[in-house]
Amino acid sequence: MRKVKFLVIAFLSLGVFLASCEGEDGLDGVNGADGANGIDGQDGADGADGEDGEDGADGTAFVGAVYAMTNGQGQVAGIEQGPNTVIAYGRNADGNLTPIGPFETNGNGGDFDGGEGLDPLISAYALTKTDDNSSLLAVNAGSNTITAFNIQPDYSLEIAGDPVDTGAEGPNSIATTDAVLVDGTRALVYVSNITRSEFLSAGEPGHQGTVTGYWLLDDGSLQPIGGSTRDLPIRPSAVQFSPDGNWLVVAAINSGAAGLASGSEDELTVFGVNADGTLSAASVGTATSTLRGNAQGRNLPSAIGFQIVSDNYVVVTEAREFQVDGAPPAFPALQDGSVSTWQIQGDGSLTPISMDVASGTNNTGRTACWLDFTFDENYFFVSNAIEAGLAVYSFNNGVVSLLDQTAAQGIGATGNTTDPATAFGTTQGWIDMWISDDGQYLYQLYGLDGTIGIFKVFGDELQQIGEESGNLPDTNTQGIVAI
Repeated sequence: MRKVKFLVIAFLSLGVFLASCEGEDGLDGVNGADGANGIDGQDGADGADGEDGEDGADGTAFVGAVYAMTNGQGQVAGIEQGPNTVIAYGRNADGNLTPIGPFETNGNGGDFDGGEGLDPLISAYALTKTDDNSSLLAVNAGSNTITAFNIQPDYSLEIAGDPVDTGAEGPNSIATTDAVLVDGTRALVYVSNITRSEFLSAGEPGHQGTVTGYWLLDDGSLQPIGGSTRDLPIRPSAVQFSPDGNWLVVAAINSGAAGLASGSEDELTVFGVNADGTLSAASVGTATSTLRGNAQGRNLPSAIGFQIVSDNYVVVTEAREFQVDGAPPAFPALQDGSVSTWQIQGDGSLTPISMDVASGTNNTGRTACWLDFTFDENYFFVSNAIEAGLAVYSFNNGVVSLLDQTAAQGIGATGNTTDPATAFGTTQGWIDMWISDDGQYLYQLYGLDGTIGIFKVFGDELQQIGEESGNLPDTNTQGIVAI
């Protein structure tokens, strides 16, 4: 996400971490003492050392899982990322995590952000899941593929088929919906790609990418959809389906950039979704909260994360990095981030509701980049990466208000507006986040610390209850999912 050429040098070898699933004596079974299999956690105490992965160290069953992506091993002295891996954790009833093993994607990680190690794909949803929790999907930005995993009953992962090619450079975000299906499929899947080959050398300010579609088949593998690719006039940062499955929305990091050959100033682009899984031939709606050269002197939106909730309300985080004249980001020129909201209309057009609601004041809430909603959708949390903090907003039919700039606070670079080396060398770099399916816990990925922060959710308030570290590289991670 940042453009500063500061390299955090870190390398962390990943080992295989298996859960201690049997308690003291293999007690993974619910009611049996000597079950022959002990695999499904229903009737065995010791079966094959209790290798069901369903139980925590104390013998109690996992209630969910968290998955985080290494995006390769992280950069070391400028070396490209290596093989990509998903680290899986069983989620205990108290919210804490138990590692249950790394799972290779059979693809490579990538870096498209200059090398300081924070948010290397400049995206949200580099790792995502289907709504029914049957599949986990990961981008391999270094090999231009995506990987599908079947999520097993014990929350381990089983790769489904071979990684599939995306047809462009740097896949960085995945969206799924089960509202559009054909026989033999679980979900419709779309991936955004950072750039097309002809724009690769222009760098972030000039990138123009693509979206392309796949069917997620009943066996969990991916099948490309012919004729589904659509060229974009911008560099995408995230892609999402509307809840009703009628629309695919793409957010842009470089809308309004002076280096864009297309001249696009569209922060959001909407496509219609056809019954055969393809998209409308052209976009049906576009919008932006802030145009180049605006009188307020606001930097351009630099949108990254967004969600579409309830009645097709689109809620977007805006990092405010590209400068008001369209010049590339410069660290001293970063401004407080913000949130803007729209509603998708019946024709795919976007009606603005709340525009540029700041996440801080006087450069205390820069780089607002990711968000997630509480279970009741009355509130949502926004991570400010450089400040390593979470802001909380209220939400009411698309109208949003900042309630607390620091609902949670880690070790950040608050107040440092001039020295990138100090900022990136100090901050934990809070990036992707995900709230568990039951709404009880928020899991925050520290992008420059190799750690997952664990927070209990109480409406619009958070209580940090722990951290999980030692399994992720310190830099260049991307993507987290909680079940």
